[in-house]
Amino acid sequence: MNKLLVSAALLLAACVAQAEKADSTKPTQITFDQLDADDVKQIKTFTGNVVLTRGTLLMKSPKAVVTEDPEGYQFVVLTAGGGTQATFRQKLDGPNEQWVEGRADRIEYDNKTELVKLFAKAQIKRLENTKVASQVDGEFISYDSRKEFFAVKNTSTGESKEGGGRSTMVIQPSNKLNPPAPATPANNQPAPGK
Repeated sequence: MNKLLVSAALLLAACVAQAEKADSTKPTQITFDQLDADDVKQIKTFTGNVVLTRGTLLMKSPKAVVTEDPEGYQFVVLTAGGGTQATFRQKLDGPNEQWVEGRADRIEYDNKTELVKLFAKAQIKRLENTKVASQVDGEFISYDSRKEFFAVKNTSTGESKEGGGRSTMVIQPSNKLNPPAPATPANNQPAPGK
Protein backbone atom coordinates (compact mmCIF):
# COMPACT_ATOMS: atom_id res chain seq x y z
CA MET A 1 0.00 0.00 0.00
CA ASN A 2 2.92 2.38 0.69
CA LYS A 3 4.05 1.91 -2.93
CA LEU A 4 0.57 2.96 -4.06
CA LEU A 5 0.72 6.09 -1.89
CA VAL A 6 4.18 7.00 -3.19
CA SER A 7 3.01 6.45 -6.78
CA ALA A 8 -0.04 8.64 -6.19
CA ALA A 9 2.10 11.41 -4.67
CA LEU A 10 4.49 11.27 -7.63
CA LEU A 11 1.57 11.41 -10.04
CA LEU A 12 0.20 14.49 -8.28
CA ALA A 13 3.64 16.10 -8.37
CA ALA A 14 3.88 15.46 -12.10
CA CYS A 15 0.53 17.20 -12.61
CA VAL A 16 1.42 20.38 -10.74
CA ALA A 17 2.86 23.51 -12.31
CA GLN A 18 5.31 25.76 -10.48
CA ALA A 19 4.08 28.48 -8.18
CA GLU A 20 3.87 31.96 -9.63
CA LYS A 21 7.54 33.02 -9.95
CA ALA A 22 6.75 36.72 -9.65
CA ASP A 23 5.46 36.22 -6.08
CA SER A 24 9.00 35.98 -4.67
CA THR A 25 9.73 39.60 -5.66
CA LYS A 26 6.51 41.08 -4.27
CA PRO A 27 6.19 42.85 -0.91
CA THR A 28 4.43 41.06 1.95
CA GLN A 29 1.28 42.72 3.30
CA ILE A 30 -0.21 41.51 6.59
CA THR A 31 -3.54 42.59 8.06
CA PHE A 32 -4.43 41.60 11.64
CA ASP A 33 -6.19 42.64 14.86
CA GLN A 34 -3.15 42.73 17.16
CA LEU A 35 0.66 42.74 16.82
CA ASP A 36 3.48 42.06 19.28
CA ALA A 37 6.87 42.85 17.68
CA ASP A 38 10.37 42.16 18.99
CA ASP A 39 12.66 44.04 16.59
CA VAL A 40 15.83 42.84 18.34
CA LYS A 41 14.96 39.16 17.75
CA GLN A 42 13.12 39.90 14.46
CA ILE A 43 9.94 38.14 15.69
CA LYS A 44 6.48 39.49 14.99
CA THR A 45 3.37 37.77 16.42
CA PHE A 46 0.11 38.65 14.68
CA THR A 47 -3.23 37.60 16.15
CA GLY A 48 -6.85 37.96 15.17
CA ASN A 49 -7.98 37.27 11.59
CA VAL A 50 -4.45 37.36 10.15
CA VAL A 51 -4.28 37.70 6.36
CA LEU A 52 -0.84 37.59 4.69
CA THR A 53 -0.62 38.49 0.99
CA ARG A 54 2.43 38.33 -1.26
CA GLY A 55 1.60 38.55 -4.96
CA THR A 56 -0.81 35.66 -5.60
CA LEU A 57 0.14 33.92 -2.33
CA LEU A 58 -2.64 34.32 0.24
CA MET A 59 -2.36 32.88 3.76
CA LYS A 60 -4.96 33.17 6.52
CA SER A 61 -5.06 32.06 10.14
CA PRO A 62 -6.08 33.15 13.64
CA LYS A 63 -2.38 33.55 14.55
CA ALA A 64 0.86 33.99 12.61
CA VAL A 65 4.44 34.30 13.82
CA VAL A 66 6.84 35.87 11.31
CA THR A 67 10.60 35.74 11.81
CA GLU A 68 13.24 37.21 9.54
CA ASP A 69 16.80 35.96 9.07
CA PRO A 70 19.81 38.28 8.63
CA GLU A 71 19.51 37.99 4.83
CA GLY A 72 15.92 39.29 4.96
CA TYR A 73 14.11 36.00 4.25
CA GLN A 74 10.89 35.45 6.18
CA PHE A 75 9.68 32.31 7.92
CA VAL A 76 5.97 32.21 8.75
CA VAL A 77 4.16 29.84 11.13
CA LEU A 78 0.37 29.99 10.89
CA THR A 79 -1.68 28.24 13.56
CA ALA A 80 -5.33 27.28 13.87
CA GLY A 81 -7.55 28.49 16.65
CA GLY A 82 -11.19 28.57 17.63
CA GLY A 83 -12.09 25.82 15.16
CA THR A 84 -10.52 27.69 12.22
CA GLN A 85 -7.65 26.06 10.32
CA ALA A 86 -4.77 27.94 8.74
CA THR A 87 -5.04 28.19 4.93
CA PHE A 88 -2.94 29.13 1.92
CA ARG A 89 -3.67 29.66 -1.76
CA GLN A 90 -1.27 30.45 -4.63
CA LYS A 91 -1.55 30.79 -8.40
CA LEU A 92 0.60 28.44 -10.46
CA ASP A 93 2.58 29.44 -13.53
CA GLY A 94 1.30 27.87 -16.71
CA PRO A 95 -1.70 27.89 -18.99
CA ASN A 96 -5.25 28.52 -17.78
CA GLU A 97 -6.13 29.46 -14.24
CA GLN A 98 -4.28 26.92 -12.08
CA TRP A 99 -4.12 27.25 -8.31
CA VAL A 100 -2.88 25.25 -5.34
CA GLU A 101 -4.61 25.67 -2.01
CA GLY A 102 -4.21 23.99 1.33
CA ARG A 103 -5.33 23.94 4.93
CA ALA A 104 -4.05 22.44 8.18
CA ASP A 105 -3.89 23.04 11.92
CA ARG A 106 -0.39 24.49 11.43
CA ILE A 107 1.28 25.75 8.26
CA GLU A 108 4.95 26.68 8.00
CA TYR A 109 6.14 28.74 5.03
CA ASP A 110 9.82 29.32 4.28
CA ASN A 111 10.27 32.32 1.98
CA LYS A 112 13.89 31.38 1.15
CA THR A 113 13.16 27.84 -0.08
CA GLU A 114 9.47 28.42 -0.98
CA LEU A 115 8.63 25.28 0.97
CA VAL A 116 5.19 24.95 2.60
CA LYS A 117 4.67 22.35 5.33
CA LEU A 118 1.18 21.47 6.53
CA PHE A 119 0.81 19.72 9.90
CA ALA A 120 -2.25 17.88 11.30
CA LYS A 121 -5.49 17.42 9.36
CA ALA A 122 -3.71 18.66 6.24
CA GLN A 123 -5.22 18.97 2.78
CA ILE A 124 -3.92 20.27 -0.55
CA LYS A 125 -5.98 20.77 -3.70
CA ARG A 126 -4.91 21.63 -7.22
CA LEU A 127 -7.54 23.63 -9.07
CA GLU A 128 -7.94 24.19 -12.79
CA ASN A 129 -10.17 27.25 -13.07
CA THR A 130 -12.60 26.47 -10.25
CA LYS A 131 -12.61 22.67 -10.70
CA VAL A 132 -10.65 20.45 -8.31
CA ALA A 133 -8.18 18.51 -10.46
CA SER A 134 -6.63 16.59 -7.55
CA GLN A 135 -6.76 16.53 -3.78
CA VAL A 136 -4.65 14.87 -1.11
CA ASP A 137 -5.44 14.59 2.61
CA GLY A 138 -3.02 13.45 5.30
CA GLU A 139 -1.49 14.24 8.65
CA PHE A 140 1.56 15.93 7.09
CA ILE A 141 2.06 17.36 3.60
CA SER A 142 5.17 19.09 2.34
CA TYR A 143 4.86 21.16 -0.85
CA ASP A 144 7.99 22.43 -2.62
CA SER A 145 6.83 24.94 -5.23
CA ARG A 146 10.28 25.29 -6.82
CA LYS A 147 10.78 21.57 -7.42
CA GLU A 148 7.08 20.88 -8.06
CA PHE A 149 7.10 18.13 -5.44
CA PHE A 150 4.62 16.94 -2.79
CA ALA A 151 5.35 14.49 0.02
CA VAL A 152 2.65 13.03 2.27
CA LYS A 153 3.43 11.34 5.58
CA ASN A 154 1.10 9.51 7.95
CA THR A 155 1.98 11.37 11.19
CA SER A 156 1.82 15.07 11.97
CA THR A 157 5.53 15.02 12.87
CA GLY A 158 6.44 14.70 9.19
CA GLU A 159 7.58 11.08 9.41
CA SER A 160 5.84 7.93 8.25
CA LYS A 161 5.34 5.27 10.90
CA GLU A 162 3.79 1.87 10.53
CA GLY A 163 0.24 2.09 11.86
CA GLY A 164 0.48 5.88 12.04
CA GLY A 165 -2.55 6.57 9.91
CA ARG A 166 -3.68 6.60 6.32
CA SER A 167 -3.81 9.29 3.68
CA THR A 168 -6.20 9.74 0.77
CA MET A 169 -5.74 11.06 -2.74
CA VAL A 170 -8.37 11.78 -5.37
CA ILE A 171 -7.37 12.46 -8.97
CA GLN A 172 -10.12 13.65 -11.29
CA PRO A 173 -10.25 12.22 -14.82
CA SER A 174 -8.34 14.24 -17.37
CA ASN A 175 -10.28 16.25 -19.94
CA LYS A 176 -7.99 14.62 -22.51
CA LEU A 177 -9.56 11.23 -21.73
CA ASN A 178 -13.15 12.47 -21.99
CA PRO A 179 -13.47 14.48 -25.20
CA PRO A 180 -16.74 16.39 -25.63
CA ALA A 181 -19.56 14.54 -27.42
CA PRO A 182 -20.09 15.42 -31.08
CA ALA A 183 -22.60 18.20 -31.64
CA THR A 184 -26.13 17.23 -32.69
CA PRO A 185 -27.58 19.12 -35.70
CA ALA A 186 -29.87 22.02 -34.71
CA ASN A 187 -33.09 20.32 -35.85
CA ASN A 188 -32.31 17.27 -33.67
CA GLN A 189 -32.29 15.10 -36.80
CA PRO A 190 -29.52 12.58 -37.23
CA ALA A 191 -26.63 13.78 -39.35
CA PRO A 192 -26.78 12.64 -43.02
CA GLY A 193 -25.59 9.08 -43.52
CA LYS A 194 -26.42 8.00 -39.96
